[in-house]
Formats: sequence, structure tokens, C-alpha cells
Amino acid sequence: MKSLITKYYKDLFLGKRIFVGIGICVSLFLFSFFLPWLGVLPYLCFWVLILLIAADLILLFRTDKGVFLRRDLPERLSNGDDNELHLHVENFYSFGIHVGIIDEIPFQFQKRDLWFNSSLKSRENKTITYKLRPTKRGEYLFGRIRLYVQSPLGLISRRYNFGEETMVGVYPSFLQLRKYELMAISNRLSEIGIKKIRRIGHSLEFDQVKSYVKGDDYRTINWKATARRGDLMVNSFTDEKAQHVYCIIDKSRTMKMPFEGLSLLDYAINASLVLSNVALVKEDKAGLITISEKIGSIVPAERRPAQLGKIMEVLYKEKTRYLETNMEALYLSIRSVLKQRSLVIFFTNFESMSALNRQLPFLKRIARFHLLLIVFFENTELKTLSDEPAKDVEGIYIKTVAEKFAHEKKLMVKELSKHGILSILTPPEKLTVNVVNRYLALKAQQRT
Repeated sequence: MKSLITKYYKDLFLGKRIFVGIGICVSLFLFSFFLPWLGVLPYLCFWVLILLIAADLILLFRTDKGVFLRRDLPERLSNGDDNELHLHVENFYSFGIHVGIIDEIPFQFQKRDLWFNSSLKSRENKTITYKLRPTKRGEYLFGRIRLYVQSPLGLISRRYNFGEETMVGVYPSFLQLRKYELMAISNRLSEIGIKKIRRIGHSLEFDQVKSYVKGDDYRTINWKATARRGDLMVNSFTDEKAQHVYCIIDKSRTMKMPFEGLSLLDYAINASLVLSNVALVKEDKAGLITISEKIGSIVPAERRPAQLGKIMEVLYKEKTRYLETNMEALYLSIRSVLKQRSLVIFFTNFESMSALNRQLPFLKRIARFHLLLIVFFENTELKTLSDEPAKDVEGIYIKTVAEKFAHEKKLMVKELSKHGILSILTPPEKLTVNVVNRYLALKAQQRT
């Protein structure tokens, strides 16, 4: 009895057409009081409606497996990117059906209107593809999938429930990581605005023996190879490899500010992951340090195959803290962990000159021993306000304040440069490209 109630009541839903039919029957019965010539027509319509409902019930509930539905979920989702998900649906009924699908996606997406409509012929299967863009790292719980089937009569719907609750982790942007990795391997970084510079030097790292061309240095002629080939051959050298590249991520309250759904911390995490991967592709050693009011995670620079996975697992768990960055602790950690001169890329944010001046003494100390690159963010919303024409007194005031803050950011770049510290002032959405660009430029200049 319980299974019958579950089958015919809990999974039975009335369609729009049945209410239209009921409305027509009620209207005919009502008019029959005033129009006797209608006769038995109201009764006839009523029983026809009952028969159609019975036929629809038989069509939809005569089999337990009228349709099949499967959701294809990736093992993990990429934060800040459009992730593709697929719903595969197949019709086992002997007639065409109309289906409506509700996928119970995690609450973090705040989507309450995710409804898919489709029609399938008998024995036909379809794949429905949609995209989700997470903006926070962590665990996301996908619920069940509800599928509502209607026969060609369309009077009632039968609900099918598929799948089980599934937990999926949202990791730092590995989709962006793959894109940059493929382009770095295939020497196509210039296609997305990244400079790919290969500088031939005279370091002790041998690259190859090649035929002499006009302009090659006579001092690099390989006389043994020349004697064997009977043609001038020269040695070529590349920049020194296996240099240390450390990404330092500030987790303090200044990195909580959101832009296009992602916090500055998430932008920094995504850029750090991409930069670490590019450094490994370029045969450098990549490391990571996180900092807030105390030292967080430290991943020593290595060039092992598992290094990128180790960095990703650390970044996956990082969260914003709400105290100011302890620069003294950062300086002491760098002195103890970094045993040789390294490229140190510090992702942080300064909203005022006073904030920069508080950290400047420690930044200058770090720059004495390492090549320090400070990456901080341009406030794109303030830039938009400063670019808009002012229409009234209030608009003039807002525009003036916005221009003041934008000008102060540029002064910070000059202040850092005055003390020999490299810096990048970048919009959040261009962070990855600008950072990788600067890394490749520094590597080509042999400054790392």
C-alpha cells in the first residue's frame, strides 16, 4: 500500500491541460442551467476527461523504468571559471515524451530557476549541457535530479528521481592553469598577450650545437663538431635554470575585497597556481608562503612532478583572515627558508600610502637579499567612477575622491621603485597575464 501511494501520489503531478479541461467542464455544467439545449454535453465532456486522465496514468505508470537520467560531474570544479556539466537523458517509452529537469545544484550558486525542458522521441537520448561558475573554494554538495515526464496527452506528469547526493571540491583555477601550461609548452604564450622571450647567453648551461649563422659569436665555435661536419658549428647556451620562484600570498583583511564575485585572495591564488606551473615548465623551482597575522603554509621550492599538486592542495584550504599582515614574521621566515637569492612575488593590496609605509621597512629588507616583486590591485570600480562625467555637485565630489585614490595607487608604484622594489599595479581580471608576463621578462633579463 505504501509503495502504491509513493508511486501514484508522491510522484504524480497535475499538468496545465487538466486544469483547462476541468475549467471547461465546470463552465459547461454552469451554462447548462441557463441553456437547456446543452443537454448531456457537460456529462460527456466530464467522462471524456476522466478517460483521458486514466489513459495518461496508464501510459506513464505502466512501467517502472520509462526514462533514464545521469549527471556527469567532474571530480573537482575550477574556481572562477565556467565548468561544464552534462545531463544524459534517454526515453524508454514507446511514444514521444516531454521532460522537465530540475538539478539540485549547491546552494552556493544561489540559482533557483535551473529548469531544463526537452522533448524526446521513443528510444531517443539527448545530452543537456550547462555551465556553473563557482566563486568560492571549498566543498559543494550536489543533490538529486528530479525529472518530470509528460505523455503526448499532457494532462499529468510523473516524477522520476535520479542520482545521489555528491560532494565536489572547488579548487583554485586549474582550467586556467591548463590553458597557460599548454601555451607555454607549445610556445604560444604570445597569443594571449604574454611575451615569450628566449635569450641566448653565455652561462654554463649548454643548450645545443647548431650551424653557424651570420651574427653568432665566433667565441662559441665548436671546432671538433666543425671538423666532423666540414661546416662551421657553434655552441649555444640558455639562461640558467632551476632558479627559485616563491609566491607569497597575503591573507589579511585587505584581500577580502570582491571583484566580479571573486575575492582578491582568490585572484591571487589562481595567479599563483598558474605562475608556479609556468615556472615548473620553464624548469625553475616553485615554492609558496602564505601570511596574515602569523605565518600560514610554507611549501619549499622544488621541481618535482608532485610539486604543483602539493601547492594546489595548500591553496585549496586557504581562507581570508581579518588581522593585519605581520611583516616581521614574514621577513624572518623568508630569511630562514630561502637559502639562496630567489624571485619573491608578494601578492597583497595597499589602499593608502600609510598602509604601504607601515610595510615598507620590511619590504626593503627583503629586497636586499632577493628580487622582490610586489603585486597589488587597481580598484576598477573607482576607476570607472573617475572616468564618468560629473553631472552635479555630488558627482564632482565622488569623481574627485575616486581620482585621488587612483592617483595614490600610482604614487605607491613610484615609492616602491624609488627603493629598488619592482611592482605591478593591475586590475584583478588581468592579474594572471600581467604576472606571468613580468616573470618571463625578468627571466629573459637574467634578473632572477
